[in-house]
Amino acid sequence: MSQFLQTINDPAQVKKLGLDQLQELAAEIRQELIQGLARNGGHLGPNLGVVELTLALHYVFSTPKDKFVWDVSHQIYVHKLLTGRRSRFRTIRSTDGLSGFALRSESQHDCYGAAHAGTALSAALGMCAARDQKRGDEHVVAIIGDAALTNGISFEALNNIALTTKRFIAVLNDNEWSIARNVGAISSYLNRLITHPSYNKLAAEFARFVRRLPKGELALKLAHKAEEGFKGALTEVGLKPDPSQLEADGRGGYGSSLIFEEMGLRYLGPIDGHNLPLVISTLEFAKTCDHPLVIHLLTRKGKGFDAALKNPEKYHGLGPYDVSTGATLPVKAGTPPNWQDVFGQAMVKLCQKDNSVVGITAAMPTGTSLKILEKAMPECYYDVGIAEEHAVLFACGMATMGFHPVCAIYSTFLQRAYDCIVHDAALQDLPVIFCMDRAGLSPQDGPTHHGLFDIAYLRHVPNCILMAPKDEDELVDMMFTATHQLHPAFIRYPRGPAEGVPVKEQPRLLEVGKAEIAQSFSSNGGRRVAIFALGNMMRLGRQTADLLTADGYDVALINPRFVKPLDAGVTEFFGRAAEAVLTFEDHVLSGGYASAILELFNEKRIATPVIAMGWPDQFIEHGSNVDDLRKKYGLTAQDALAKVQAELSNTGTPLLRETVVA
Repeated sequence: MSQFLQTINDPAQVKKLGLDQLQELAAEIRQELIQGLARNGGHLGPNLGVVELTLALHYVFSTPKDKFVWDVSHQIYVHKLLTGRRSRFRTIRSTDGLSGFALRSESQHDCYGAAHAGTALSAALGMCAARDQKRGDEHVVAIIGDAALTNGISFEALNNIALTTKRFIAVLNDNEWSIARNVGAISSYLNRLITHPSYNKLAAEFARFVRRLPKGELALKLAHKAEEGFKGALTEVGLKPDPSQLEADGRGGYGSSLIFEEMGLRYLGPIDGHNLPLVISTLEFAKTCDHPLVIHLLTRKGKGFDAALKNPEKYHGLGPYDVSTGATLPVKAGTPPNWQDVFGQAMVKLCQKDNSVVGITAAMPTGTSLKILEKAMPECYYDVGIAEEHAVLFACGMATMGFHPVCAIYSTFLQRAYDCIVHDAALQDLPVIFCMDRAGLSPQDGPTHHGLFDIAYLRHVPNCILMAPKDEDELVDMMFTATHQLHPAFIRYPRGPAEGVPVKEQPRLLEVGKAEIAQSFSSNGGRRVAIFALGNMMRLGRQTADLLTADGYDVALINPRFVKPLDAGVTEFFGRAAEAVLTFEDHVLSGGYASAILELFNEKRIATPVIAMGWPDQFIEHGSNVDDLRKKYGLTAQDALAKVQAELSNTGTPLLRETVVA
């Protein structure tokens, strides 16, 4: 263990270190990040980039009284190391270990939980408003990435800050990346701030000025400098891009004021985010301000690890890797391709054959594998930034013009665009295709990333088609089928390796609302059990069918394919023919696929008991892998066998009952 890091068990101890010791601590923290994440992986690049910032925050402020609100919070590892969680750091993102994100129940120093972008400014402003109501004196600091400014919620907050409070500190950690490189006008705007020679000159003068000041004189002198000189110089210099890129501002010239200043926030920067003395001094100044302030820091994602610097996108979040080379561990021979890669490759083929198909991502080209399409056919690819609502509305607009846009968005992130799905896509009955990656568990990320609610939030919306493939070949069939529909179509599939089934050259057009009977009853004289295994749970359904058959049961196995429209004919037939129905879904049971079957049975007056295997009515924690969590919550073939045995041994006459596995 390193010299200084091992002595830090509380952030108050950071304040006792001198500047040279803090610099050494920063180096030690980087080594702990690189060494500590090598075995299980994690968000390496973002955390390497915020080491000095996090140290400066804890040196200047005092948590838990002062509040740090981290946007997304995947850059919170350094904060965890400094707030009493160092001894457990190497358990991060593993079963029963530390969360990879801010978690209020984990530490009093985590004042707000998060894992989706764009939440920090609004939440921090709410804390400021509460503080002001209570006449408190604590400081609230929102730490946002430049990617957060592509999210509409951030601008809703910016619009409201100056009207709500006079004491608000926002730190803009600008590394030019979200996961992929940032896109859009805001990214270009921030880049102009960085590259404008007058700004660089001013930032350098400011840095020299701060370094000359004794700490005791900092507040008075810097406050005067900021008010009389610094702000004025900034607004006078302004931004003067090519006039052809901007419209006249109505005053005979071109707009030159800072967007933050226009919204009532004072702007300070750009500042070198790895210059620890400068960052500390700037934060000390921020404590004295009686007006909302934005501090613009420039950082390098992956600083301190060459591999991460050379490939920021890959090292944003990754699995195990070799510390000495940075190489990620090779995939085991025979491992099937990931579901997302099958999707990406299929998108290229669909776009090549059908010029009405385009792909849309909300800043996740690698995570969704639309990067494959971007490389092969960039004219068919759109990245709209972290703006899921805009992505859906953008797709709806294209759909009105005869296109079949494909929105590739994680199930958990699509929740943000729910109103757009209902009000725009479904109400207008537009042929937008939603490919919902990470439907089911995203085990190491935990509850913020599990896609366990999409069936429930989509099943009741009119005009929607909702599908779940059992394997990668069926995924491509569903994508092909969706391009032939005139209604919104949703396809849910999980994270990780697919089933290893070859994808045929020409996809098949599926009959909408038609299930596949994988195995029918054999008339072997055993008690009949019908298994309905949705999507990727088909493997578990087959395992359970084998166990039941070996135990003397007569088993039918159905691949539902469609949750909406439900295959009422097949479901009713097997519901009446069986003595028990067993369902599997990688989704919460409340409002999910089993609920659809129970509703049908109630309507048709079918009294066959339903044993529903799915996730309970609670948020599921993170774990090292899917199997750990399924075992914990009773979602295995052995658990299903036991449930069926108990049901059919205890009931002489069938009853309508749902068994929730919890």
